[in-house]
Amino acid sequence: MTAKSTEEAWTGVQPIGARTQLREFRESDGPAAHRIVGDDRVTHFLSFDSRDEKAAKAMVDGAVQRARSQPRNEYYLAITRRDDDTLIGFCRLALSGAQAAKLGYAVAADCWNRGFASDAVSTMLEFAFTNLELHRVTAAIGPDNHASQRVVGRLGFKREGVLRDHVFTNGSWRDSVLYSILSSEWTEEH
Repeated sequence: MTAKSTEEAWTGVQPIGARTQLREFRESDGPAAHRIVGDDRVTHFLSFDSRDEKAAKAMVDGAVQRARSQPRNEYYLAITRRDDDTLIGFCRLALSGAQAAKLGYAVAADCWNRGFASDAVSTMLEFAFTNLELHRVTAAIGPDNHASQRVVGRLGFKREGVLRDHVFTNGSWRDSVLYSILSSEWTEEH
């Protein structure tokens, strides 16, 4: 089986979950993105340090620009509530290898523990396995990010092991716990 082209996979797609919606970033999302990536409580768990307003805007501008690339090699999407278009997080699939992708996501601290991350990741996985016809999705999560580990565990990811000194963030090297899910496992569960 070969994956659909990225352009074909995205055409007409409206990734909507029970609680969230995924959409392309807009240049106007810079201030809302800064609320997330400028918050040490959030970036403590991410693979990069907190960003200032200029860096948050550059992150959004880069996502907008890369969304126009063909072939597309990532889906870096804004997370909004299903009934409100305001950015509350982001979810990213970085296509890598043969029918594979790396997953990353973050939600604003004031939106934690409300099911937004689980719903957005589930919505992204449905898109990954149905529209993109991927075979494997991985997630590398910090060892102390227990909430994120629970999210992927509930969605059927399997723990593969530890990537030692995987990222340099907040002034030191940090391990990551590697999780993966295969299309057959997603199909069995959903």
